[in-house]
Formats: sequence, structure tokens, C-alpha cells
Amino acid sequence: MTDRPRSSQAWTGAAIAAGLFAVALALSGRLDLPLILAGLGSVCLGGWLGGRGPEAPRPRPAATAQRHAIAEALLAHVPDPVILVDRRTLVVEANPAARALLPALLQARPLSFALRSPEVLDGVEAVLSSGMPRRVPLSTRVPLERTFEVQIGALPMPDGSGVSAVLFLRDLTSARRLEAMRVDFVANASHELRTPLATLIGFIETLQGPAREDTQARERFLEIMRVQAQRMTRLIDDLLSLSRIELREHVAPTTVVDLGALARQMVDAQGPPAEARGATVRFADSDGPYPVPGDADELARVIENLIENAVKYGGGHVGVGLSREDDPRLGRRIVLSVTDDGPGIPPEHIPRLTERFYRVDVASSRARGGTGLGLAIVKHSLNRHRGRLAIESTVGQGTTVRVSLPEYGGDAEVARVADQV
Repeated sequence: MTDRPRSSQAWTGAAIAAGLFAVALALSGRLDLPLILAGLGSVCLGGWLGGRGPEAPRPRPAATAQRHAIAEALLAHVPDPVILVDRRTLVVEANPAARALLPALLQARPLSFALRSPEVLDGVEAVLSSGMPRRVPLSTRVPLERTFEVQIGALPMPDGSGVSAVLFLRDLTSARRLEAMRVDFVANASHELRTPLATLIGFIETLQGPAREDTQARERFLEIMRVQAQRMTRLIDDLLSLSRIELREHVAPTTVVDLGALARQMVDAQGPPAEARGATVRFADSDGPYPVPGDADELARVIENLIENAVKYGGGHVGVGLSREDDPRLGRRIVLSVTDDGPGIPPEHIPRLTERFYRVDVASSRARGGTGLGLAIVKHSLNRHRGRLAIESTVGQGTTVRVSLPEYGGDAEVARVADQV
């Protein structure tokens, strides 16, 4: 760092002081050579000493660079995209999230090269001209459909060159998707309840009117009403079960269950209903026990739903099996598989099977007593148990559903809990 500015100021002050000293001597009438030499000597001494004196502290480039580094680090850790543009809408800075969202975003290039949204660009111009903040919606289609709320605010430039604009892109994709799912859920639940209710009301009115004295018709109509009432009961039970599971989804179970004993119990319970539908359920037991941390009632419902689905929509043979596997990432796991030899499921439907009320064939599902909530209950139960669900199906050959759960290693606890199953 040079001392030139500091020395210049010192010599200038000394010269001014010498001039004032000379004027004072001239006015007093005592201007002679010794005094002039003494004045010049004082000027030189004062300028030399002033040039060597301490100067007022000035911002150091190292400190400024450190502040810039801290600001860039903070900006890099903001999860949402943030973009700073100057008064000409040239990109001044952008964090990694913004560059990932807009790959064409380059420093010192116009924002419009990367963000082709007239609403956002007009909002930036309005903020730069008025200084008032704005909120603008933004939707992207490529590579994925996403929805953002762009918050645009005015920001003075540090060098005083004018006003810049900062864009904060808040991702609303998940919130909008959840809202759409909620609306669909309410609409589907209302529709599922409205259909059996309309049937009940229609038959009640018929029994009160034309079929009042028709004994044969009355018996037939009452049976239909019983079936529809049972359908509503199943739907309400499934909705309540799903609600309870979702409320406890973040709470891991604290007890231990022998999954093998639980699967055997469910196979025995589902055997008679399966035989009534012309199907058989076989349990392939191997070396047990199969201890897993879990809630016995919820896991029983998981196995029950999987077997019921295989019986309803599969072929005449359903197999239930248990095995162990070592997952390099998740560790020791116990795998429950339910296999059928039915018509299979087209691949485009498999990703959506765990959605509420989603059915591959709506009419066939309702005719078989399905509510469209069975696999949704399975998914949320497995989330609570830190489990995984995999569905593999080949059209014309059948479907295999695999449930993977973490194995528990405490044999004493297993024996205690297995006796309660």
C-alpha cells in the first residue's frame, strides 16, 4: 500500500501553514531573512513528520474480499433459486440452485436469455422503475412441470450506480400437488359414498311405493341394500384406517413382531374367503422366526390387503413367502412376497397403484368389493415401519408384490412379542 496520498495531504497542510505564517510576518513588518529561513525549515519539518504520521484506517481489499466470500457462501446455501440483476437486467450474480434451474443463466448476460417469461421480465422492469416489490407466478414445463412464485425486490447497488433487482424463486410444486391431491381425494371419497347411498335411497323409495306388498321383490332389494351398506362400511373403515396411519406415520414402532407367525395367521384367515372365490392361498415357510420392529395390527392389515388383492384380481393360485436378504445400503432385511398367476398389470399403471382410489379397472374393482384404498394403506404403513414396497407384473403371467422390512436382532424380545401374536 503506497503512502503517496497521505504525504501529499501532509505537505499541502504544511504549505498552507507556511503561507499564513508569511502573511502574519508581512503584516507585522518584521519580514527578514532569519525568519524566512526559520519558516521554511518549519514547513519542511512539518511536512516530513506529517508524512510519517499514522493515517485514518481505510477498508482493506482483503477484508472486502472476505465479506464477498461470506456473502457468496450464504447465497450458495439458500435452497431456492436467487438471481441478482442490474438496472439493465444483466445478470450480476446467481446461486447454484438458480443455475441448476436455468442452465442458460450466465453472468453479465441479459436475464431474458435464460428466463423466457414475459410476466417475470415485465415484473423486473416494473420493480427497477418504481422500486416497489412484486410477486409473479412462473411455470416451467421442461424438464419437469414445476410451479414457482417469483418475489422481485429492489436492491441498491453497493457502488451507488443505481438500483438492481433481486429475484427469489419459491418452489410451490409440492404444495400445489398436495392441494390437487386433497381436492381429488375429497371428490373421489364423495363419489364413492354417493353411489351406494343413491342405491339405498332408490330401493327404500321403491319398497315404500310399488314394491310395498311384493315379498319376493322386497327380499331381493333388501339383499342389494345390505351389499351397498357393507360397501360404505368398508370404505369408511379404510378411510379411518388410512387417517390413523398417517397421523402416526412419523412415529417408529417400538415393539417387535414375528412376521412369519403373522403371515401364517393371515393366510389361515384368508383361506376360506379365497376358496369361496375359487382360489387357493399357499404359505411357503422356511427358517424362522422373522423378527421385525413393528405394530402387529398394522402389519397384519398390510398382509391382509396384499392377499385380498391377489385373490380378487389374480388367478386361482396365490403364494405367500418369506426370505432374508442383505441390502448393501439398508442392511439385513426380511422380505414378504405375495404372488399370483392372474392377468397381470400393464406397466403404465404400476407407478400409480398406491394412490388413493386409483384402480386399473374401476368397474371390476367395485364389483369385487374394492375401495381403491388398500395399497395406499400398505404404502403409509410401510413408511412408518421404514419398509419398502416393490410391485413387479407381467401381462398374462401374474403379479408379485414384495414388502421389505428391517430385521430385528433381539431374540428374547422376539419370543416375548411373538407369543402375543
